Amino acid sequence: MKRELMGFIVKREDGSEQVNYDDDSFPSYIYDGWIKPNVTWEKVPHFHEDIELLSVKTGKMAYSVNGQLIELHAGDTIFVNSNQIHYSVTLDNVTATYVICIVNPSILKSSVAVELQALLPILNNPNISYLRFRNINENTLNMYKLMMSLPDVRHDPFQITKKLFDIWEIIMMQSKSYGMLNDDSQSDTHTKSFKAMMFYIQQNYKSQISLEDIAASGSISKSLCNKIFHKYVGDSPVNYLLNYRLKKVAELLRTTTLPLSEIVNMTGFNGTSYMSEMFKKAFEMSPRDYRKKDMV
Repeated sequence: MKRELMGFIVKREDGSEQVNYDDDSFPSYIYDGWIKPNVTWEKVPHFHEDIELLSVKTGKMAYSVNGQLIELHAGDTIFVNSNQIHYSVTLDNVTATYVICIVNPSILKSSVAVELQALLPILNNPNISYLRFRNINENTLNMYKLMMSLPDVRHDPFQITKKLFDIWEIIMMQSKSYGMLNDDSQSDTHTKSFKAMMFYIQQNYKSQISLEDIAASGSISKSLCNKIFHKYVGDSPVNYLLNYRLKKVAELLRTTTLPLSEIVNMTGFNGTSYMSEMFKKAFEMSPRDYRKKDMV
């Protein structure tokens, strides 16, 4: 794990997240973590090939998956399938603690037969963007116990793999009970456009870009662009761009000693005063105070 990347979501050129694995030789990330308002990893839409599991230990929080907000309470677990647009959200200014596990499905590909029988029916299934395990679900307790055991073996690939097979079995049972293991549904046609627009913003946020530019990058109209952003992130593309720039400001404040004037030029803002005003509104403190505060 690269400690300098802790607390940030780093994206590749195609817009997908580059997961900060615990070990470069084994693609898994397991963390006993927390979330509260205004941390840098909240409300950052992203996607990755890896599957993601999170169990809430205390408090409450939510996940947005492909534009749908899923509320989670202590004892709940969410499974987010591969390549789904998602992000974590705080609720009612409550701090939540959790165990998160992000792993590449390749860990479970022990054979072609296993891949065809157990993995692809879930990974390639347009019906399964996420699964939520709540206290009313018979599989919830077993899933939660397995998740709580993962931090103790986070550096043991063999033990992680054993537990992941048990977790995957529960995911398969739950999918079957919901009648989701069929191929009748089609993928959301807007997902591709949204990923393209996310990528465009990531690559061009330092420049002056317009709503028309963002929509064109997804090959759609401005009105549809607005609808898609509201669907996936609950906000307009213009506000998404503003928030993306503000998170880049926060990243530079934490990781560099650059003056504010340079940070403004590097993040697409028109002036220091406007950037500072927007930053304080979003993070509830000035850029200078944020730099002094250890947010990790």
